[in-house]
Amino acid sequence: MRELSLALDVLRWAAGFYLRHWRWVVGLSLIASAQRLVVVGGWLPSGPALASEVLVAGVRIALVVLVWRVALRGERPDWPGARAFVRRHWPSLGWHVVLMSAAALVFDVGLEAAGTLLPEAWRQTYLAVLLFVKNPTVIAFTVLWWVGVVRQAAVSRPVPAEPNPSGSGPRP
Repeated sequence: MRELSLALDVLRWAAGFYLRHWRWVVGLSLIASAQRLVVVGGWLPSGPALASEVLVAGVRIALVVLVWRVALRGERPDWPGARAFVRRHWPSLGWHVVLMSAAALVFDVGLEAAGTLLPEAWRQTYLAVLLFVKNPTVIAFTVLWWVGVVRQAAVSRPVPAEPNPSGSGPRP
């Protein structure tokens, strides 16, 4: 249960970060939202649409860099310690894979598949609006989540070993 708790700590951190910094996280994400709306909606010719993909990639990189800088303000990453964290707490990383897979099933596969239930004429607009909404919410939160995973490993202090169930002291 300790490993699941470590994974959930990252989700709590990401949620708190989002709530504290939502203005600029959402603001940067709305650039990608607008681009997805006009491109997927079919309202932008292919040349400018391709150029806009470069803009979105740059904005996403800027978001990651800005989140990382703010997330590590006052912290010093300990990369050897991060490797030790991963060796010791690899099951928590497994929990992240499980949780992110579940989120992808719901927010990617599920919501996008829901569009197939709509009349053909509405599907492209549905997808454009869905991507508009997902960029400042689901996608932005996923960026925070990934940064949080790396941050947890890079700035974590050693976690005491769980006690041995027999009660004879910590497990090795």
